[in-house]
Amino acid sequence: MSSRDRKKASVYQKLQRLRSVVNSTAVNKTSIIVDASRYIEELKEKVEVLDQETGTSGISTSQNPLPMQVAVEALEKGFLINVFLEKNCPGLLVSILKIFEELGLDVLDARVSCQENFQLEAIGGENQSNAEGIDAQMVKQAVMQAISKWSENI
Repeated sequence: MSSRDRKKASVYQKLQRLRSVVNSTAVNKTSIIVDASRYIEELKEKVEVLDQETGTSGISTSQNPLPMQVAVEALEKGFLINVFLEKNCPGLLVSILKIFEELGLDVLDARVSCQENFQLEAIGGENQSNAEGIDAQMVKQAVMQAISKWSENI
């Protein structure tokens, strides 16, 4: 068995394990990953509910404003959006993606990390239905408002 075949077999086994963990009935790789993403979102929502029930929400915004960095750079057809917060922020990605949708931005590429802090690097392109032009400052303000609203609800 070649090295390439071993790698393929290993990836296949890992996908099948992931499929069983998330109780997916999907058969192709993309569908299994989509099911896993949905499962993760469901788990995050459950954690948020439990945090609210036990009163152990992670961040107190009234005493400590949330330290964040938001940078938006205009590209030829869209924007490069970078967001960094010094804490893990469960549910924040969903809030930011809703803002992108409201602005008429399609996420063309994104990298997200939510391990010890929250980092998002996304390329958002204006979709065809967005007739009115938006600029980088508008995107930055909208993302900052989304973070602010999110922090009020935790």
